[in-house]
Amino acid sequence: MSEATFTGLRAQLEEAAKTFADGPRALEGILLGMVDDVDRAVREPLEIFPVCHHSPASALAMARRLREKQPKVVYLELCEDMAPLLTELRNCRLPVAVQAFASDIDGFPADWAPLSVVAPVTEASAEYQAIAYALDTPGVELVLVDRSSDHVFQWREPEEDTAEADTPAEEEAALHGDAVGVEIGDLRPRFAELEEHLLRHGKVRHWSEWWHQYVELPLGDSDHDTYRQVMFLIGSLFRRLAPGDTRRVRIDEDRERYMWTRMREHLAATGTDPADCLYVCGAFHAASRVEEFGVHGSDTFEIGPRTGTTWQYGLIPSSHAAIEAQFGLAAGSVSIAATEWAKNLKRTRVKPYRLAGQAGTKKQAKATPPAPVPDTPPADRLTGFLQRPPVLDSLDEAELLGWSVEIVRAARRNGYLASTADAIAVFETSILLAGMRDRAKPTPYDFQDAAVTCIEKDSVPGRRDVRRLVEIMMGGDRVGQVGYDALPPLARDVHDRLAPLNLKLQQRGVQRALLDIASQPELEKCSDVLWMLKYLMPHGAARPIMGERRLGERPIQESWDLALGTHQRALIELGYEGVSIEQVLEQRLRRTAYDPKATTATVLQAVEDAVLHLRSRRLADELGTRALEVLAAERSVDGAPEVLRRVRRLLAYYRTSEPTLPGWIEAFVKTGYAHYCTLLPTAFTDEDATVRQVAAMLGFLFSMESLALSLGCDRTQLELAVAQSHPQEPDRTALLWAAQTHLGRLSRAELRARCAELLGNPLVVPAYPRYLSGFLHALEPVPQLTDFVVEAVSSAFAELPDPVLLPWLPTLITTLRSGGADLAPLLIREAGRIYPGRLEALDTWVPPWRTEAQQAPASQRLRTGGVALLAAHPATCDALAGLLGCEGTWETAAPRGVALLDRHPRTATELEALLAGRP
Repeated sequence: MSEATFTGLRAQLEEAAKTFADGPRALEGILLGMVDDVDRAVREPLEIFPVCHHSPASALAMARRLREKQPKVVYLELCEDMAPLLTELRNCRLPVAVQAFASDIDGFPADWAPLSVVAPVTEASAEYQAIAYALDTPGVELVLVDRSSDHVFQWREPEEDTAEADTPAEEEAALHGDAVGVEIGDLRPRFAELEEHLLRHGKVRHWSEWWHQYVELPLGDSDHDTYRQVMFLIGSLFRRLAPGDTRRVRIDEDRERYMWTRMREHLAATGTDPADCLYVCGAFHAASRVEEFGVHGSDTFEIGPRTGTTWQYGLIPSSHAAIEAQFGLAAGSVSIAATEWAKNLKRTRVKPYRLAGQAGTKKQAKATPPAPVPDTPPADRLTGFLQRPPVLDSLDEAELLGWSVEIVRAARRNGYLASTADAIAVFETSILLAGMRDRAKPTPYDFQDAAVTCIEKDSVPGRRDVRRLVEIMMGGDRVGQVGYDALPPLARDVHDRLAPLNLKLQQRGVQRALLDIASQPELEKCSDVLWMLKYLMPHGAARPIMGERRLGERPIQESWDLALGTHQRALIELGYEGVSIEQVLEQRLRRTAYDPKATTATVLQAVEDAVLHLRSRRLADELGTRALEVLAAERSVDGAPEVLRRVRRLLAYYRTSEPTLPGWIEAFVKTGYAHYCTLLPTAFTDEDATVRQVAAMLGFLFSMESLALSLGCDRTQLELAVAQSHPQEPDRTALLWAAQTHLGRLSRAELRARCAELLGNPLVVPAYPRYLSGFLHALEPVPQLTDFVVEAVSSAFAELPDPVLLPWLPTLITTLRSGGADLAPLLIREAGRIYPGRLEALDTWVPPWRTEAQQAPASQRLRTGGVALLAAHPATCDALAGLLGCEGTWETAAPRGVALLDRHPRTATELEALLAGRP
């Protein structure tokens, strides 16, 4: 191409600069520089094909150019390490995304993990046309030349957040998760004022609508040279008007150096003629000005090595909504682009490329490829394109009328009170809006605004509003699917093991699975898989409706709601972690247990999950030993309730299923007994420790006491810990009294007297509910006090006057609800046992604690009851004495101890005076 090709255009732009600016130099750097960029890109020996992501015009021009040129090598702007996955696209239904995933990172900040890069692919995109042509055409090589996934994160700033946008709320829009998106042909103004100016003067709302109106439609029927030069010009304009973001500019230029370096290396290694190659890249990068540009560019750029991060690769399902959310496009723009792609193919009769065996496409008969068309020297097409007035498309009334009728039908199905009059109003309003925006033919965006104006009401009656209904009508949010053959081994293994359920697991939506394990024992293996999937996958992927899994129990019948097709991405990402779900589950349990922030409760949960899901004694013993280490290092009691609950459950399981307890759990009980005895005095006075946590500590000590003593622990430790505890709060004081009662240091009578003293003190009555809260929590370590707690509450209702009782009731209720929700049922059952069952019997009912108070003293009962019984029936004691070899006779008098007190009463009298406080 001659250097004088764009001489006329340069002269016209220079004249325009003189007319609209103070002098030619004001705009010379932009206008003439843009022409230089176009000239440079057009004269490059290796043909550059500029594209815009998900652009029907780019896809149409690409399909047409591939059939004309038939290149032998296609260089594609895509991460070079994703190349092996592209052949699996034929096993998928588009749109899908090529993903690079890394959970174990090396060389990046730890808080970045996991790393994920996705590159979505749709049928209405130029990159898919290039991929399908290269993979299905013999003798054609496809080379990916963009930076690797590892370099994508190497070139990111440490303070840059890996999740650039919030996760979308809709399920379809969240298919990519928090992955970093890479796309071919990111073409959007980076100068905010420029974008605002284009939208305002174009009378459109967002960038997708402007691009559709002023680029897609004019370039839809243009020839190859015109398309290339216009795209070069747009890329140069956006590049030269980009703000001075040095970091982003540096990354863009390094990407261009990277790609041209890879292409020159491939050309040198294979000896391919650049004229037989095609370089597909974004128009922004096509107008590059780096020294490494072109096949004859500089070779000074050095590509750095990758880090030690291990990357996994796969295909995940994508959707139009996910692509729009990932790259900041207007809602519905990708669906509209797909509709325009289908219309362009029908209008131009261009035959697109599709991968053989592609799911969702028709089988195409193999045809002999046409002979390549020889390239002719391109001429200046820009001048004519820029001077040509816009072509006004004639109004297609049939199409617009069909849209209007269809949107009214869809609105009625979704609860709107729409009628034929609304269809007419939408039709006329669309034409009116197009005329106000200087358009002869209403675009889908004009129609969407008209439908919202005429049909939308104050509130949305159903799940979808009118704007969403228009998007669905224009093509809907198409969701892709990864085929069975393209799934990783783990995902295929899951589908194979769940095959006995006879469900279409790859289908989107919720499916009900019924497992009658009692009559079909082979379904128990399916149950095991489903419970592991419930643990590993997001909520909703596998949800049990009926049935549960507990330690030591076998399933009989289960019912599940399965949505593996909807959560296909999560299942595929599990395949990056291992080859089976058992391996992934074991890795996650170990990761949880050995996490630096792991607590004893979380490690014990991992032990329980290992027994429950994997039935692995080896792993359970390993994690149990880890729980013992974490317990010994803890200095707080935050997880005491959870530790108590899980240890009790594990002990009950091992006692019923194993001949002996595992060594780690015996050591855990022994260490925990000493550990909690040490922390108990501090916990009683610690403001950060709750009464529930202190009660859980006592529950561990009291319930594990017999086992701990058999393992060599000393009960004196517990007695000293209780004796050294001096709480100040009412609820903890009541908890201490309960512990003293359990240890025998405080009798029931003394405990009852203390509660009566509290009720008799007007200053203490407002705090009495907190004492009750402490007694309620004491039911965890000392369940024998259930009847006493019922007595304490009943005594309060019986003895307090109404002026004191009624203001206190709300406090009592809130205390019972917040502080003892787990133990309240135990209290209610005991109250039901004590109180009469009939209302008529309540008037004559006498509380059992009053009956006990009216009985004789203990010493009198001992003197007249127990001794008399033994004297009347001496045979048992005589047989025991003979067995032990003791000789003696029965005494008819009172026991010696009692007789001694009768003969010498002074000691008892002095002790009574001392306790009563008398001199």
